[in-house]
Amino acid sequence: MSQTNSTDAPVDVALFRGEALAVRSIVGGAFMGLANLVPGISGGTMLLAVGIYPQFIGGVAEVSTFRFRPKVVLMLVCVVGAAAVAIAGFAGLIGILLDQYRWAMYSLFIGLTLGGVPILWLALRPAEGTVVWSAVVGIVLMALLAATDPERIGNGGEPGLVAYTILAVAGFSGGAAMILPGMSGAYLLLVLGQYRTILDAVEMGADGARAGEWAMAVESLHVLVPVGIGVVLGVVGVSNLVKMLLARYQRATLGLLLGLLLGAVLGLWPFTDPVAPQIGDIIRGVELTTPELLASVEPERYARVWVAPSLWQIVGGTALVLTGFGVSWGISHLGKDGP
Repeated sequence: MSQTNSTDAPVDVALFRGEALAVRSIVGGAFMGLANLVPGISGGTMLLAVGIYPQFIGGVAEVSTFRFRPKVVLMLVCVVGAAAVAIAGFAGLIGILLDQYRWAMYSLFIGLTLGGVPILWLALRPAEGTVVWSAVVGIVLMALLAATDPERIGNGGEPGLVAYTILAVAGFSGGAAMILPGMSGAYLLLVLGQYRTILDAVEMGADGARAGEWAMAVESLHVLVPVGIGVVLGVVGVSNLVKMLLARYQRATLGLLLGLLLGAVLGLWPFTDPVAPQIGDIIRGVELTTPELLASVEPERYARVWVAPSLWQIVGGTALVLTGFGVSWGISHLGKDGP
């Protein structure tokens, strides 16, 4: 297990030329934003896949200590800005694509996720016991998360201290999960019962701003402000923690990240069919006790079960997995000096 005596080593942004760092940061931020719209997809995985994850978490930790190196600030601005644009601009489109082409989108997501594996593997080989066991822990954690039934958790209540506190806690948890490879911030928000509340607020705020309906945009702040505060605290706190672990226990931490990356695929099986709910089922925290409640459930809320793919889906899915893998693997080598 590799150890160092300091957690204050500078962020290694010098590995990349300035323009390459900006391109990686913009692409990684856009992927991160899109990933955080989709339960089961990790924003941290996308940063890891494009090869900028250590630089990002180190940069957040550095800025949180009021050190502002221009190259680090540029990287963070590009990542955060691209993520915000992706979230605001593509929330509706991602929902449509997932509804109409779910298996294709999830096949692509699997490829994008697995594209980050070679980066970690090259840094870890040969894999001794510490690495192997850390990776196993990561895979098990992701398997447990994939087995969670988020629909049994209810949503938040009316604006007020309790509701704001719940939203801030959800934001903290989602922000922390957002930057951990393999951990889906959106999925964790589902587990906490706040995903739809936050997604609706984002859509309301974006629609209000575009239409000039500022009262609508301000109304969304009842949700977005406490969530945003929680997200910032979660990102900063976990970034500092991961930076410390990478400095003191590098191989164990990288092994855990590798396990989280591999385990993320467990929740992304692309070939599923919806199953209509029955009386007594619980959807988004509401028990369906009457035919009226049963009829009110939208089809996109139906539970899904794994099914065997058709030949066309196998061929198309494999092509999309390979495409996603090639994209993220290729981006991970963009502008990097040396081997």
